[in-house]
Formats: sequence, structure tokens, C-alpha cells
Amino acid sequence: MKNRIIEMWQKNPLKLILFLAIFTRLIATIFSKGFGMHDDHFLVIEAAQSWIDVPDDNVWLPGGRADAVPSGHSFFYVGLHYLIFLFLEFLRIFDPQAKMFIIRLLHGAFSLITVYLGYKIAFKISNQKTAGIVGLLLAVLWFMPFLSVRNLVEIVCIPFLMYGTWLLIKKEDEKTSYSMVFFAGIILGLAFSVRFQTIIFAFGLGLTLLIRMRWIKALVFGLGFFISIAIVQGGIDLLLWGRPFAELEEYVRYNIENATTYITNSWYNYILLILGALIPPLSILIFIGFFWSWRKHLILFLPSFIFLLFHTFFPNKQERFIFPIIPFIIILGIVGWGNIVGKLRFTSFTQNLLKSFWIFFWVINLILLLVFSTMYSKKSRVESMTYLSKYDNIKSLVLEDTYSNGVKILPMFYMGEWINYFEVTKSRPLTKLPEKVLSDQEFQPRFILFFNENDVDKRVVQIKEVFPNIVYETTIEPGLVDKILYWLNPRNSNLTITIYRNEDFFQ
Repeated sequence: MKNRIIEMWQKNPLKLILFLAIFTRLIATIFSKGFGMHDDHFLVIEAAQSWIDVPDDNVWLPGGRADAVPSGHSFFYVGLHYLIFLFLEFLRIFDPQAKMFIIRLLHGAFSLITVYLGYKIAFKISNQKTAGIVGLLLAVLWFMPFLSVRNLVEIVCIPFLMYGTWLLIKKEDEKTSYSMVFFAGIILGLAFSVRFQTIIFAFGLGLTLLIRMRWIKALVFGLGFFISIAIVQGGIDLLLWGRPFAELEEYVRYNIENATTYITNSWYNYILLILGALIPPLSILIFIGFFWSWRKHLILFLPSFIFLLFHTFFPNKQERFIFPIIPFIIILGIVGWGNIVGKLRFTSFTQNLLKSFWIFFWVINLILLLVFSTMYSKKSRVESMTYLSKYDNIKSLVLEDTYSNGVKILPMFYMGEWINYFEVTKSRPLTKLPEKVLSDQEFQPRFILFFNENDVDKRVVQIKEVFPNIVYETTIEPGLVDKILYWLNPRNSNLTITIYRNEDFFQ
């Protein structure tokens, strides 16, 4: 078996790479339930399903409201999920966990394009050995399978970026037809309709064509890009709002006005993130390689570098924003470092040191890969809603966490019911519950959810002063990794949830 694997790697590493990519993504599809971040659930899954059930629980669509305004969200990617959910329900698949298994499977399959084209691009600009390393990293890098099955637009846009770029470098400059350049623009336009910031990457590709004096091809590329976004992004907004690019206008306005509202860090934050994600000290060599051959591979370097430069100096620095260029940094980094190794003469000590870097990388990567590919992210919140889904007509919940100023939003998608909920927190004490929660049966809570385990018995006694007939139902624990992440950083507040049932409504 070992000899067969070695022979396969030497003759056709792409087959082995794709096998590993498929295997790890299947593992993530099966075991990595839940959601990674707020946006990959509440801005995609929750929104799409609510359009079917409520409709429009998040109030994004114009509907019949006279005061409706765009919210700054692209409806292309969310709309695809809306259609998928409609189709699944047509097939009588209603269970939220079953739906999400299919969604993860589709995303994992789509991510194989990144692995395949990453190998092809590296082979095109280097050799089979280097391409094999690139493909292997894209297939089994510790965070790749986990993120590949998530609904993050920063990940979903990558195959479009890879394919559009591949079309431009597949043949030599003079042999790349105008139709291929035009189609590359179309594909980059689809990336834009998934993630608006990819316009920076598209600009970098067009600028590279201009620098190389390919004036007509740059115009053709730009034309394809504009037609793509005009039809997809502009067309959807025209249909909904009566004017094209209404959501884009709102998105730009909101981000400019709220540039410092979210996470703001030092200018070098993304550089440290990339170095950490690619596992030092090897990541340092990859980053050096990324800059080494910038002139020779300008069409790969310039779009990625401009993208990195923009996000480096834009105040809002959420980690996921930099994800779209990670595969390109890996490709150029491995190719560039390979060129460095080919030009320099290393001593036996240096060669052994480099070998130890790779051994350390693969050991750490394998450990992290096993952990994250099987990670049930946000388990306590997801499983709480899944547990409550067995009850019909819940209508209202009270979410209690007197030790914080707010409670993490719950994924109602998994409960299958879109309901009212009221918070009891440090900033919203029990005495400030709305009167309707106390007197109107429609709004009285059927269940009380207590977040975190601190003094739960004491807090239950306090709640019973208002809702005396509540009884213990169950406790939902967070997953192991969620507990570790909370220990490392309390911002990751995926806490134990204790559920009490109100016997006034459910005996």
C-alpha cells in the first residue's frame, strides 16, 4: 500500500490530492455541524429559510412595507439557498439538520475547485513537485475542510476567483483569446456578487493586464465583469427595489460610516493572522516566497497584494475578511520558496533545519485538522433549538444571563419556528421585562433558557418570582472545542444552556 501511494504521488499526485480533499470534506460534512461565525448562519441560512416560513423575518425584503429600504446585503448567494431550501422541501425534506447536511455536502464539493485549480495554477507556473505541495496544502490544511463546508461568503467566493484567474493564465498571454478573457470577467463578476470586496481582486487582475500593455484585453475583461454584475447584482436589486445596485450602495455607505464600529486592530493584524494560520516557522518561509517572484507572476501577486493592502489599512479587521486570498498566498509562497531553494546552496545543517520545519508543520497541522474537521461549532445554541423543535407553537422564550450585557442570538432555523424572545441580562434586569410578557398569554414564555452555569439555582429562584411554574427540562453542553475557545478568549461565549419549561403551557 505504501509503495502504491508513493508511486501514485510520483506519477499523478493530483488524484491522491483530490482523494484527500474529498475525504476530509466528507468528514467535515458529517461531523462538523453548527456554524462557524455569526454571518455564515444568520446572514445566509436564517435569512433564506425565513423567506419561506415567515416570510422575511429579518426584514431585508421590500414586501408590502412603505418604509422599506435596502439593508446592504447581496441577495445572490442567499437567494441560491432560498431556492435550495424550496427544492428540498418540495422533496419533503424539512428537518433542519438534514438540510444543513446537504448544504455542507454541496459546499464541500464546490471547494474542490479551489484544490484542483490551485494545483493546476502551481503546475502551470512551476513544476509537478511544487504543484503537489500546493495541492496538498489546499486539500488538508487544518482549517480548509472546516471552512469549506461553512456558508462564509469569504470562502464561497474563492473558487470563482481561482477559475477566473486560471482562465487568464491557462495559456500564454498572446494565446489567451478575447472570449476567454471576457468569460474570466464574467466569473469574477460572480465572485463580486457573492462577496463585494472581491472587486479589489478583480481590479488587480485588470491592472495587471494594463501593466502588461494588454489594453484591449483589459477592456474586454472589464466589460465581462460589468455585464456579470449588472445582470446578477444589478438585476436582482432592480427587481426588488426598482433600481440597480441598491444593496451595493447601502453596503458601501454602511461600511464607511461603521468602519470603526467592529473589530479594529493594528495594521499588521492580517500579516500575523496569515503567519499563524499557515503555522510558523514554515509560514514565514511561505510569506517570503509570496514576495520573491512578484514580478514574474504579477497576475497572481498584484490582485492578492492589493487585496491584502486594502484590508491592512481599512479599520474593520475581522479575521474572515482576508480568507479569499489565502490560496493565492499559498500558491505563490510555495512556488517562490521553491525558487529560492533552487537558487541558493544550503548547508546540510540548513537542509535539516528546513526538514524539521516541515515535520513540525505536518504534526501540528494533523492535530488541528483532526480537531477542527470534527468540530461541532456553536453546539449548545444549535442543539438547544433542535431540542425545542419537538414542541409545537412555542411562541415566546425568555433568555436569561444576568452576568452579561447581552445574550447571543439563537439560530431559530433549527427550531423550525420564528418566535419572540426577551432577554434578562445585567443591562436588562427582570424588572424591565415588557408588561406584555407578564400579562399577555401570547408573549408569556413557554421556556426559559439560562446561559452559563454560574449560580443557576439562584437565578431560577429569581425567575420563579415572575414565572412560578417553571420546571427543569434539560441542559445542553457546548462542544469541547467551543469550551477551549471560550477558555482562550471569553468573547467566544458558547456557554452551557440550561432549559426550564413553563408548565402553564407544557405539562
